[in-house]
Amino acid sequence: MTADVTDLDQTIGFTIPARHARGRLVRLGPVLDEILAAHAYPPAIERLLAEALTLTALIGSTLKDPSGQLTIQAQTQAGVVKLLVCDYRGGDLRGYVQYDADRLAEAPEDPTLFALFGEGYLAITFDLAETGERYQGIVPLDGETLAEAAESYFAQSEQIPTLIGFGVTRDNAGRHVAGGLLLQHLPEGEIGRERLHVRHDHPEWEHVAILGRTMGADELTDAAIPLETLIWRLFNEEEEVRVQTRSDFRKGCRCDAAYIAGVLAKFTTEDRREMADEHGMIHVDCAFCAKSFPVPAESAAL
Repeated sequence: MTADVTDLDQTIGFTIPARHARGRLVRLGPVLDEILAAHAYPPAIERLLAEALTLTALIGSTLKDPSGQLTIQAQTQAGVVKLLVCDYRGGDLRGYVQYDADRLAEAPEDPTLFALFGEGYLAITFDLAETGERYQGIVPLDGETLAEAAESYFAQSEQIPTLIGFGVTRDNAGRHVAGGLLLQHLPEGEIGRERLHVRHDHPEWEHVAILGRTMGADELTDAAIPLETLIWRLFNEEEEVRVQTRSDFRKGCRCDAAYIAGVLAKFTTEDRREMADEHGMIHVDCAFCAKSFPVPAESAAL
């Protein structure tokens, strides 16, 4: 990582009209460090969460509803990882992992997705604040990587051919950088064009996918390379590439004392007294940021 951090914690989208495709690039840095620092994750779990946060940023930043939320959840009953949750809302990212340390010690040093989850599933949920609608797709955790599982989600739930690539690195100072690429073919809304789920070998999509697969993890994580340069490297021979305005990411957690007191206020007085310790305090832990919030049981009713 270089001293130039201008291309960290940012995303940029683009479209390729002649190929009926869209794409998005994400590169995370300080925000990723801040989220990971809340827990002392082992390397394999740290990498998994970094990739999951990158995936969340890639998909979440495509939301047109600024108040909408994207939640990604991967879960299993008998794997190393019990639960992985990440969400995005208005540029705010957060995420955490629950895992079995004993099972992880028995897993390979660089475990596959199956080694971490076994027979798990991936759920992607869109909550649209403007309309109050919720959309959710659930698919098995197929493939060896989270990227492959996400591609399977789009193929099965959205019937949209998709290519996803990740890169995660850590320098000698312990700072993380994660990069991600999302490419999709979008036939919807174009009169007279055949649906891609009928014909999977569409030459327009194959061309875009072949170029996308040439993007290396080292390029995705190199903060010295502007995101626009990565787009140019991939698609400089296309007749037109429309690049969108950048947007930023922040670590976002909604666990403040006022919010928690409001949630506790919905419980009855008897319930709150049962939750409280001998000093009349209710201690609420936030799994995302690993902070504990002591709230007086009586004040929660105010």
